Amino acid sequence: MPASSPFLQYIAEEMHTRRYAKRTIETYLYWIKFFILFHKKQHPKDLSNEHVEQFLTHLTVTRHVAVQTQALALNALSFLYKEILKRPLALNLNFNQSTKARKLPVVLTQTEVKRLLATIDPQYLLLTQLLYGSGLRLMEAIRLRVNAIDFDYLSLMVWHGKGGNAVKSPLSQLTL
Repeated sequence: MPASSPFLQYIAEEMHTRRYAKRTIETYLYWIKFFILFHKKQHPKDLSNEHVEQFLTHLTVTRHVAVQTQALALNALSFLYKEILKRPLALNLNFNQSTKARKLPVVLTQTEVKRLLATIDPQYLLLTQLLYGSGLRLMEAIRLRVNAIDFDYLSLMVWHGKGGNAVKSPLSQLTL
């Protein structure tokens, strides 16, 4: 994974060694890089809790990010300071917390779903139907194997799901 600096490359390698998910690594690197750029390319070891507070406040006041986005940025910086720089952030950070509500998801009607599925390439149709009908995450569906299907109980066994837990998902509701 090419990073724009040796420091970011080191963080990526460290996260990969700790078996962080690829998307988590990408997201944390994005927020760490944004933090560094926000403070005019100063190295994080030279920055303090107050700099983190300024950055998190900036996200709320200027960028108007959602609560979850601000929390994700805080988690990335917390990882940086605790695990990489070995200097954990203070527990009592004083920053403006976002109050922007999470956007409600757009839900398609059954007719819209049928029209959408009718346009999908047959090569990807079964995977798409599984994603829609079972609620699997993309990587969970991609990693499925035939032996993960239990036809007797109409269920799937998801082995490498989010959090590394094995989960059984019922197939009985997979109708369109």
